[in-house]
Amino acid sequence: MKIGYRTIKTAIGTPFAIWIAQMLQLDNFASAGILTILCIQITRKRSFLSAWHRFSACLVAMVFSFVFFELFGYNPLSIGLMLFAFIPVTVWLKITPGIVTSSVIILHLYGSGNIGWDTIWNEILLIIVGIGTALLLNLYMPSLENKLEEYQQEVEHNFSVILQELAKFLREGNDTWTGQELTYTSDLLEKAKSLSFRDVENHLLRTHNRYYHYFHMRMKQFELLERMLPLVSRITADYEQRHSIASFFDDLAGAVHPGNTAVIYLKKLKELKEEFRQTRLPQSREEFEVRASLFHLLNEIEQYLIIKRSFKKSDV
Repeated sequence: MKIGYRTIKTAIGTPFAIWIAQMLQLDNFASAGILTILCIQITRKRSFLSAWHRFSACLVAMVFSFVFFELFGYNPLSIGLMLFAFIPVTVWLKITPGIVTSSVIILHLYGSGNIGWDTIWNEILLIIVGIGTALLLNLYMPSLENKLEEYQQEVEHNFSVILQELAKFLREGNDTWTGQELTYTSDLLEKAKSLSFRDVENHLLRTHNRYYHYFHMRMKQFELLERMLPLVSRITADYEQRHSIASFFDDLAGAVHPGNTAVIYLKKLKELKEEFRQTRLPQSREEFEVRASLFHLLNEIEQYLIIKRSFKKSDV
């Protein structure tokens, strides 16, 4: 069983927050640990947002608690009435993630039986200790570079295999390929995009993330590869153009990498299209349909390369 960084941070931060609260001789000191648990997040951005939501909600909760408990008394009915007003306000202020955290503070104030400045100061210190401990721990986030690099290499390998299989089918009409790389690549791209988004949220001051844009580009290319499959499967008759495109696919399969060579292949594709235009006109309906599919396939390949061209080499 693998223990994640979030678990480790929780295990370290919770007792530390409680210890600090005890050292400060705060009432309900164990609640500092609860606040730390609630604020541990998987990215720096989420950590800061969580801290802001919870701190703001706790401050609002203290104001509502004072008003409702002093007006209606310290009884369960007052808590119910207060929540009827408090929760819609947190929704309006867009701090709903702090409702659970603020509930801890509300119950402390309810249990005090009398909200004075000492009680308020005690709760503010609990909030600072609990949330502050979580923020300090969340400043460290493990690097995702190695895993993202691994995903990149796997995606590029699968793209190469898919292109080779398309070339093989065009050249030999071989349909023994299971297509497992398609399913695997689809899942892989989803995981990579999710992980790269986590990496975005771990860099608060960085406005550009190379891996996020890279996997977004590959997802768009993958959609085109999926669209090419039915086109290739319809090309059954043996025409010279099939072998030309097959060779082109083979060349592309050997050039799947972060570097931007799309301009070179777009030039080759333009020459290939020109060769197609100079061939004789179709002599039968079947030949016309095959030639139309081949030309459509060339257009899809062109879009595949245009997407790559728009992706700068410096991004990865």
